[in-house]
Amino acid sequence: KIVVSMGVGRGRENPKFVEAVAADLAAITGQKPQLTRARKSVSNFRLREGDVVGAMVTLRGPRMYEFLDRLISVVIPRIRDFRGLRPNSFDAQGNYSMGLPDQIVFPEIRADKVEHFQGMNITIGVRNGDPQRSLEMLRLFGMPFRS
Repeated sequence: KIVVSMGVGRGRENPKFVEAVAADLAAITGQKPQLTRARKSVSNFRLREGDVVGAMVTLRGPRMYEFLDRLISVVIPRIRDFRGLRPNSFDAQGNYSMGLPDQIVFPEIRADKVEHFQGMNITIGVRNGDPQRSLEMLRLFGMPFRS
């Protein structure tokens, strides 16, 4: 599976920001995002339990492979100052996580229409439990890792 998530810290004071982030995420993934809510109240962050703090999409099956193909062939080469992905961003179960600085690297997002630039996290979940095997599998898919 692939999980694409975006945090919306300013979502409480600007509800249109949450809608814009959800629309961008839907355009990028082709699937309606699920809004994530705060589990606890944190006074230092002016956050109440139940406030919207992010949006996420879980991709599986054909949509996942189509997204992975677009990520490798179109999006990653468009990242500014790109020198390769970090090969040590695997967790103990073999899942790979990466972050993107903003959503305009996706061709579906028009840069002139974007009001708020928002970064996102992409986690590629692999069911083998071994980071080395996951690294080799993603290399075979064509992921451009640093040497």
